[in-house]
Amino acid sequence: MFLVIFHGLFVDPDFRSSPAPLRAEILKADYNVINSNMKKTAFFAFVLFALVSAGFAQSSERERWELTAKNVTITRDHWGIAHVKGKTDADAVFGAMYAQAEDDFNRIEVNYLNSIGRLAEAEGERAIWSDLRQKLFIDEQEMKRLYLESPDWLRKLMNAWADGLNYYLATHPNVKPRVITKFEPWMPLTFSEGSIGGDIESINLGQLRQFYDAGFIAKAEEIDPMKEPLGSNGIAIAPAITKGKKALLLINPHTSFFFRSELQMTSEEGLNAYGASTWGQFFIYQGFNERLGWMHTSSSVDSIDEWAETIVRKPDGKTFYKHGGNEKPLTSKEITIKYRGANGAIAERKFNAQSTHHGPIVRKEGDKWISVGLMNDPVNALMQSYGRTKAKNYEDFKKVMELRANSSNATLYADADGNIAYIHPNFVPRRDPKFDWTKPVDGSDPATDWKGLHEFSELPNLKNPRNGWVYNSNNWPWSAAGDQSLKQSDYSPYIDSGTENARGIHALRVLKDRKDFTLESLNTTAYSTYMPWFEKTMPAVIKAWDGMAGTNPTKAKLSEQIKLLRAWDQRWATTSVPTSLAIFWADDVLRKVAGPARTAGMANEDYLATRATPETLLNSLVAASDKLQADFGTWKTPWGEINRFQRISPDIVHPFDDAKPSIPVGFVSGNFGSLASYGARPFRGSKKWYGTYGNSFVAVVEFGKKVRAKAITAGGESGDPQSKHFNDQAERYSTGSLREVYFYPEQLKEKGKISRVYRPGS
Repeated sequence: MFLVIFHGLFVDPDFRSSPAPLRAEILKADYNVINSNMKKTAFFAFVLFALVSAGFAQSSERERWELTAKNVTITRDHWGIAHVKGKTDADAVFGAMYAQAEDDFNRIEVNYLNSIGRLAEAEGERAIWSDLRQKLFIDEQEMKRLYLESPDWLRKLMNAWADGLNYYLATHPNVKPRVITKFEPWMPLTFSEGSIGGDIESINLGQLRQFYDAGFIAKAEEIDPMKEPLGSNGIAIAPAITKGKKALLLINPHTSFFFRSELQMTSEEGLNAYGASTWGQFFIYQGFNERLGWMHTSSSVDSIDEWAETIVRKPDGKTFYKHGGNEKPLTSKEITIKYRGANGAIAERKFNAQSTHHGPIVRKEGDKWISVGLMNDPVNALMQSYGRTKAKNYEDFKKVMELRANSSNATLYADADGNIAYIHPNFVPRRDPKFDWTKPVDGSDPATDWKGLHEFSELPNLKNPRNGWVYNSNNWPWSAAGDQSLKQSDYSPYIDSGTENARGIHALRVLKDRKDFTLESLNTTAYSTYMPWFEKTMPAVIKAWDGMAGTNPTKAKLSEQIKLLRAWDQRWATTSVPTSLAIFWADDVLRKVAGPARTAGMANEDYLATRATPETLLNSLVAASDKLQADFGTWKTPWGEINRFQRISPDIVHPFDDAKPSIPVGFVSGNFGSLASYGARPFRGSKKWYGTYGNSFVAVVEFGKKVRAKAITAGGESGDPQSKHFNDQAERYSTGSLREVYFYPEQLKEKGKISRVYRPGS
């Protein structure tokens, strides 16, 4: 027994790299396993204490970090992209985190303040409720336990993650964290899946606060019809319909700008992945390796459910809930939220959080308490997120996906063997299909309990369809391969509750019957300028004008506008005046008809084409013309003078200023079916519209004996306004002009492509 502990302290490098408190926990856990049938004695406690103390004294953290740094090389190319090489995977993680921190430590810290529920310590009382929401599911002690129980290989990576960030802070004393002065290796388990909005964030904060904060009344949330749709585009092309007979992949996440780092991670243990990594995560979330690539798109799979719980209060004050013929006690957990007060001092609030076996209580409807169930499997989620990056073929990738810890994202896949696939989200609870799972179900009925998870083989996964392509644009999976798609009728309704969308209609058109794709033409396809949303709506406006009496003064006022719109090809361009008119018209008219359309159960565009009155359609065109005239001096303002990209600040909530430099952007909101998505609007009194969401990282990849790829990142790699890489990709980004990816060392060695080679800490 003592030899095993001695081995852990002095021989096992994974053990030695763990933080001191966790080393003690590991020893205690090992002792309990080895000596489960022995009584703990004072003698053993003394020996254990002596050995742990010796382990602590063996080497300082700084020495360990410096030893690791010697195994890591960071090569920055002339775009500032970090190409990180480590001897082991853990070394590569160490270097990747150090490089990410160099580029934008602030975004790393904020992501983890969110994920561990400590944002209020930086932001104050307004963040209490997001912290409470997080801590309903994320418990620090539970995460530490899961860390200790994780596979050795995963624990090594988590240790390296913490070491890389802590070494960055140790070597950059001028960087002052807002809250997290020491990163701990259990923390990645709180942020184990790289989506822009995690499942927990689907819980309404106002309703949560109303339940847990006596006297607070949540305001009804207004639905913004112009809100940019969340999600992404992904397209995989089979060799049969490409000129070079090689598989192609479009990676096109739509996120808030500057949300991810672009980098490459390689090691002598087989890691070689390139792509977009969410700030603070040690895996490439959307990207490729030398054999295959993966692109995640947000899905409408039903992986989150709500139960309406019947509450019973006893005379002694205890609270129960009904389940079958039984009354079960609610589980209570005290949650303490620390927050920064107005005077800067840290205060705290305590909450008595309630849960049933379905999940935490998050709101109330009438006399029912609503509980929520969602995926909370951080170890498997982290294993899956990292494991994808090292897969070498479809079977490897499929095995990783069978961990069933991807709850919200469809995956588009392509590989060097010529395989392509649409892979459905794989955390799908098995349910009784007789219930409507889009609404809270009766929690007192045991038939509404989840019954395990669906197997990978039971989900609508589609490999190598005969048409030669698969895609997803956050729409339903039933058009993923055109007429070769899977059938909705073969699956339970909760498998996917989505619909078709304008981007999906657009994608089907640009993919259908193509036989000649190249890397470059896939790039062009990703920026196709057509906006199918206006196919039905704009003819309705023109028809309304045609039917108007000639004596109506609006007829003359809109005659020139209608002439332009009648000739318009419904394509965006920076030089296009009709684009400006159409989008300002849509912005006005949607705010009038979105509510009635929702009540009628109709898509906005269908309602506008068939139900909206001529007066509504034309009055909004008048309003659009007047708005353009007032803001820009003429309604004949080209779209590029309005729609702008601006990066002038490192702030996460970016300030915009019409008086400062900005760049014209042609592509528009995904609401209108533009594959290249750009969610823009005026800010704080600005006249120009500035983008904050949509195309963020874009890549096209060709797989063969060697990988060839092009990519672009919104703005630039660095979050430091003083860096030349803060905004050096902005011009290319605005035009969809992707740059070459330097995947192989020989590409980097070409003249002028390397700006710096160094080791962490140097």
